[in-house]
Amino acid sequence: MIRSAMTLAMAGLLAACTAAAPPPPTVARLGAGPVVSGGTYDSGGGITVAVDLRERDGRTMVCGVWAESAQQSILTKNKAKGVLDTGAVTAGGETLVRGLRFLAEVPPMADYGGQEGHCAMTSRPWQPGDAQIRIPRQVVHVEDDEQGGTFVVRFKQTGPGAGGA
Repeated sequence: MIRSAMTLAMAGLLAACTAAAPPPPTVARLGAGPVVSGGTYDSGGGITVAVDLRERDGRTMVCGVWAESAQQSILTKNKAKGVLDTGAVTAGGETLVRGLRFLAEVPPMADYGGQEGHCAMTSRPWQPGDAQIRIPRQVVHVEDDEQGGTFVVRFKQTGPGAGGA
């Protein structure tokens, strides 16, 4: 009896400690005219973000994609997700989502309309409006040289920065 109780307790503890897999992202195709922005790095290259607002169950959903330029400095490789983490989407002066890492990564292109994007549900009741993408200026790399100088690479929101075909 005690052994059965111990086994059951251990199984329950193990189940509680096991991390549940995150649910698959909600996906939707972007409309013909998504809001597009992004920015560039001092050292060349950059990222582009494209988002659409959608209605689902009476609430506002933010859907979108992002792309990183193929040609860029080694100093900015793999920095895009950190930059996306600081971004936000707003509408009507209200922040809808903070952190854009949930967006689907796609290759750079000239037109992001029709791309399959990942979505995040917000608590905002649905109302159509113009979304704005905000990504703050930030330092993405700092390197000290042997002469005591410092080399800094910054990201600046300048509009679409990934390039495209």
